[in-house]
Amino acid sequence: MGLRERKKRQTRRAIAEAALRLFAERGYEETTIADIAGAADVSPRTFFSYFPSKEDVVFAEIDERLTEVREGIDRRPADETPLESMRRIVLEMIEAIAAEHGEYGAIQVRLVLERPSLQARALKRMNDTEQYVVERLTELCPGIDEIDAVVIAGALVGGMKAVITHCRAHGYAPEATRRAVDRALAIVEHGLGSVPALTHRATE
Repeated sequence: MGLRERKKRQTRRAIAEAALRLFAERGYEETTIADIAGAADVSPRTFFSYFPSKEDVVFAEIDERLTEVREGIDRRPADETPLESMRRIVLEMIEAIAAEHGEYGAIQVRLVLERPSLQARALKRMNDTEQYVVERLTELCPGIDEIDAVVIAGALVGGMKAVITHCRAHGYAPEATRRAVDRALAIVEHGLGSVPALTHRATE
């Protein structure tokens, strides 16, 4: 990543951090975009160059992690099974999530649970991610049954969403979150291991 991209990511994160902090301190409705921009030391115009709306800033971190998931799938090593790829990618994503916004995780979850407009945005992100996983599984596992692909994507994305939401809502520390995710992955993998296409190595 070049200097320009690093600075853009830093600015994006600064805006998101300021927004979550203000939402926690003042309340979501009471916080304006001008307030967020001022707290992040940027102009309202700069805010809109990174986020279309106040609702979208709530998902800044999630969107960044979803991008990393897509990039991780694209970088699958040749000797890795699809199931091993999924585990690696999910663990990398959770490691990043667990390390960021720790003190604001609960407010993030509460905002989504309380506001239909945020729930709709969250659902769209979930659906888009599941569809992407389905498409990539179809590429990684030629001939995989379409129902298998849909179920696998739903189990992975839905399972991780459920455990992260629980951990954040209850204020789990990063290490406790990692343990919970590892346990959830073990449960999901137990079922997914019955799908032959997921355990086939590309080099075989």
